[in-house]
Amino acid sequence: MRTAEAPGPRPIDIALLASVFVIAACGLVYELAAGALASYLLGDSVLQFSTVIGTYLFAMGVGSWLSRYFERQLPAHFLRIELLVALIGGALPAVLFVAHAHVPGAFRVLLYGLVGLVGTLVGLEIPLVMRILRRNVQLKDLVSQVLTFDYLGALAVSLAFPLLLVPQLGLVRTGLLFGFMNAAVALWALWLFRHELRRFRAHALACAAVLLLLAAGLAGAEHITRFAEDKFYQDRIIASHASPYQRIVLTHGRQGLRLYLNGNLQFAESDEYRYHEALVHPAMAAHGAPRRVAVLGGGDGMAVREILKYPSVESVILVELDAAMTRLFADNPMLRRLNADALHDARVQVVNEDAFQWLQRPEVAPLDVIVVDFPDPTNFAIGKLYTNSFYALLERRLAASGYAVVQTTSPLVARQSFWTVVQTIESVGLAATPYHAHVPSFGEWGFVVAGRRPWRLPEVLPAGLRFLDLPSLPLLLQFPRDMARVPAEVNRLSNQVLVHTYEREWGRVLGH
Repeated sequence: MRTAEAPGPRPIDIALLASVFVIAACGLVYELAAGALASYLLGDSVLQFSTVIGTYLFAMGVGSWLSRYFERQLPAHFLRIELLVALIGGALPAVLFVAHAHVPGAFRVLLYGLVGLVGTLVGLEIPLVMRILRRNVQLKDLVSQVLTFDYLGALAVSLAFPLLLVPQLGLVRTGLLFGFMNAAVALWALWLFRHELRRFRAHALACAAVLLLLAAGLAGAEHITRFAEDKFYQDRIIASHASPYQRIVLTHGRQGLRLYLNGNLQFAESDEYRYHEALVHPAMAAHGAPRRVAVLGGGDGMAVREILKYPSVESVILVELDAAMTRLFADNPMLRRLNADALHDARVQVVNEDAFQWLQRPEVAPLDVIVVDFPDPTNFAIGKLYTNSFYALLERRLAASGYAVVQTTSPLVARQSFWTVVQTIESVGLAATPYHAHVPSFGEWGFVVAGRRPWRLPEVLPAGLRFLDLPSLPLLLQFPRDMARVPAEVNRLSNQVLVHTYEREWGRVLGH
């Protein structure tokens, strides 16, 4: 007697499983886009991603629980939910960008409200698909197949989001594209279940309307981004790029070019010379005859420009994580003029690598001067570059008579943060000499020279400097009472106390 064989999967079941892959991919994109935007605009990427992911997962749980109340017309409910996810999730990055520029006070409420809403809808999707598939698939096969496609979709997007989607499309286009994919799943469901849907015409019109809205959004994505950023940056935006690491925006106004990373001003053409002269020359001139120099960060090439004013320099290694930065400042004619074509000098080698990892390379030879020009420690990813672990690596790469110099935020606005960096440098056995300079775009700004030997005032500076001269150098070492040294902890990888201190001090000023 022959045993009846279980029926094979129907085309409709295969189509639904493929939809699970798309659904998982789209849901993760919305989650990652919200986390990336929050870290761009609010800082502290660990906190923002943790709270966004936590909110999203909780909302998915709520959605899964609510799915028990959907009993009839499951294909119709699935189709409607897909359209809602497509519209709300797809528009999420664009809505948040515009809200931050025009209604900044409502940004956090809108962020977590949209993340919660999208999470709830995504939490409804998978249970509904499983209940539809249960008509023809055994439970054990059903669960394994659905979860397999769900996890595969998440894996594909987790790799594509930082490596392909954000660098090539930007956050706004990425959101709208995946919203379009969600809507395409709804359109597919419309065709698959056309014989079961009671109001086929109404569902067809809803699919068409959502697809048209998302297509219009994709076509106008650049205008949406400009509408948000023009308000935020005030000056005219002449270049913008979303790299895997940050959003790079270049503006031009009455005071010339300005560079912003994740919304934070990095330099203004009108006074950048004050910052870069103060950063580079106290260490370079005090050394006497530096030959091998490294710049960590500083992908704009301005610090390299100042270093190349010393005829003794034989090689400069620029270690900049973000290749988009070094490409921009090596290719854009206006920026090449600003950095005096420093990145094309034969003595300069550009290395696009994490500085923490680069310093651990055994082949890195001793350096006469190391210029550390990282952004301020707004999050833990950058904060690790201000820890005693990082400064210990720095100390190992310095030649016996070498100096390192570190940009160290404002000793006036972030006094505790400034002296935390000084304390951390001293904790690895380096002699630290703190100083400060006034840069109108930033206010009072701080630096620290560090070395195995104490720093001494240089006897000569390169010709043609616009800010520094020998008589004014001793003035940079004087700290008035409101910037004088205060007790501070050592910033360690295990605690990252500097990130919390920095956020608290600058938050008071910026009203965060």
